[in-house]
Amino acid sequence: MLHAQVRLALGDTPKYPPHFTHFDYVNPNAPKQGTLTVPLTGSFDSLNPFTLKGEHESGIAMLTLDTLLVQSEDEAFSAYGLLADDVRLASDGLSVRFHLHPKASFHNGDAVLAKDVVYSFQTLTQDKAASPAYRFYYADVHQVRAIDERTVEFSWKQKNAEMHLILGQLPIFSHKSFPQGLAQSGNVIPIGSGPYRLKRTVGSRLSEFSRDSQYWAQNLPSRKGMFNFDTIRFQYYQDETARVEALKAGKYDILQENVARLWSRAYSDKILKKQNLIKKEFTHENDAGMQGFVLNLRKDILKNKALRQALVLSFDFETINQLLFYGLYQRSDSFFTNTELAATGQPEKDELSILLPLKNHLSEDIFSLPAVVPPKVDVRYGNRKHLIEAKNLLLKAGYRYRDGYLVDQNNQKIVLTFLTYSKSFERATAKWQRDLAKIGISLNIQVTDAALFQKKVNDFDYDITIVGYGNTLSPGNEQLNYHSCHAAKTSGSQNYTGICHPAIEKILPHFLHYQNRQELLAASRALDRILRSEYLIIPNWYSNRHRMIYRQNLRHPEILPRYYHGLSWAIQTWWQS
Repeated sequence: MLHAQVRLALGDTPKYPPHFTHFDYVNPNAPKQGTLTVPLTGSFDSLNPFTLKGEHESGIAMLTLDTLLVQSEDEAFSAYGLLADDVRLASDGLSVRFHLHPKASFHNGDAVLAKDVVYSFQTLTQDKAASPAYRFYYADVHQVRAIDERTVEFSWKQKNAEMHLILGQLPIFSHKSFPQGLAQSGNVIPIGSGPYRLKRTVGSRLSEFSRDSQYWAQNLPSRKGMFNFDTIRFQYYQDETARVEALKAGKYDILQENVARLWSRAYSDKILKKQNLIKKEFTHENDAGMQGFVLNLRKDILKNKALRQALVLSFDFETINQLLFYGLYQRSDSFFTNTELAATGQPEKDELSILLPLKNHLSEDIFSLPAVVPPKVDVRYGNRKHLIEAKNLLLKAGYRYRDGYLVDQNNQKIVLTFLTYSKSFERATAKWQRDLAKIGISLNIQVTDAALFQKKVNDFDYDITIVGYGNTLSPGNEQLNYHSCHAAKTSGSQNYTGICHPAIEKILPHFLHYQNRQELLAASRALDRILRSEYLIIPNWYSNRHRMIYRQNLRHPEILPRYYHGLSWAIQTWWQS
């Protein structure tokens, strides 16, 4: 008889019944064999995935560590048991208890116990060398304790609708992992319980993982049919040219191509045929979040909203999409692009119930005008109209022209630097650079390697850079890390803009304490409306397709997930024939 599985959902009923055997989007009979070699851009200098410092190896967190729960990829926010075989949320909604599966074991042979969960949580949220993202994500938790050997309890300060579910995402590692603390453990691998073990690394350019044939959870419903390759290799390349040439030479097996130019031009039929490769697009329904050129309000030059609005007006997405991206993209228009969470039109009843009490902190435009959307250019005529509008806006705000350059009230030229790690973005910003020059603004483009780029982003050392806000259909605690005043002051946080807005501070708690989906929608739309009205980011682009190239001997399940990322989906659910 099948044992009933842990099933939890946020504001909905879980799709899978108590005695389900596997997710619909896997092949439960997939053979376990073969090697998958995957290319990644950059390099790594740290094997510890939790520290703020360093360029982290990508596979350790994904492949060697288990979590308490596993999120389904065809539901908005439902989770099923992995390390936890029972979950009990207190009736007052202020604590949760996880009971650990009796068969759960670490790679060193030790059982996974409550003390390991306590240690994992305290290390990630209290060790000063840990990435601050964990502190923001779990900020409401005030106590974690072992009730008995296999039962752990988390308590939090105030009601938080998603806390029990996001605690289920906590990566769990043995209490023996970091005896000297994270600061002294840059190359110490956490002792995990996941489906793979790190076998070897070669310098900072290759990591190899071997499947654990005795993986304790391989027959659990939340893991059945997953992690089917005996060996997974990550091969790191310093730039896109090297990565493309390596594919032509048959150096790896699968690629998710995110550069439209390369997808359209770099992979000829002759190359595909020679290397026995398939080129295919897979559709998805992901929340596209927001990718864009973020403007750093910590810099005095960017504190002026009129200048930020002019920068948004001057960016000609439509022409860039046609000339550089072969028309493959759509324009991002919200921090919750492509979802019902995005603000549209003027605010209505539920959203107004949140915004009206904050009226003293908001401009009248929030209430009287539709939500801000990026300007649209008719490629037949170019963006001259928007450049004129931007120029008039700047003059009205007190800027002036001197010798063809825009100057502020102190006669200082407006000179900005765009920080990027990729020549692809250098090409995308070249037209923007020329258009800005037409309205007297100088834009310098600084291309760095991935490690220096990450350090500068962690230190907020940029005027403008490229970032992505990864949102889901159930936004929650991560919004504090993106947009709170505290995050704005914390190095390594994801408050890239440096926004610290009194109205936003009042809205952010709604993502922790909502009672139903309707309240979450209203909070998301209100937040989105304010963020967009501040012109914090030049919206980029998104696609509702994953562009994949892979060897003909690779197979994937017939049923696709609804919400997934192409490369991790392949690593988790594909197999070799």
